[in-house]
Amino acid sequence: MNEKVVMVSNGYERIDGRNAYKSGIKRLTLGAPMLEENKKMQIAAQIWKNDKDGELILAQELPIHQIFDLMIFLSRTLLYFKEAYRLPLLYDPEKPLVERVGLQGDVLPVEVCVDNQNINEDIKAFAQSLNDLGELIGERKRVLNRILEELELY
Repeated sequence: MNEKVVMVSNGYERIDGRNAYKSGIKRLTLGAPMLEENKKMQIAAQIWKNDKDGELILAQELPIHQIFDLMIFLSRTLLYFKEAYRLPLLYDPEKPLVERVGLQGDVLPVEVCVDNQNINEDIKAFAQSLNDLGELIGERKRVLNRILEELELY
């Protein structure tokens, strides 16, 4: 189970947002990929849960570049919603594209999903949820910001 694991964070269930102290996620790890579909990557992040016998099992694994991509996507989304209140529907149906983030010679498009038939209701609920999660998100943004600033020094 610990083969190829280099970094570990045990006890994640104690800080798992609104699931704190009752989360099924017990451990986070970083190391060589364990799942066959990720073997081409050099490093992956793993999420571990207990199985029905109480043994830790790998629940999910993402290559670290995908975690960064998710953070870029989430961060751009958070920035968008800081100003979205200015738009009557929280988005412009004629221009759903928020930004095209350049990566690896191509782009990661960030846009409002206008294919969603309930987008007008769902975007309002999403914006409210972001607001409701303010303390959980805010603390994590501050920690991440501090760490990213430290990384810039090296």
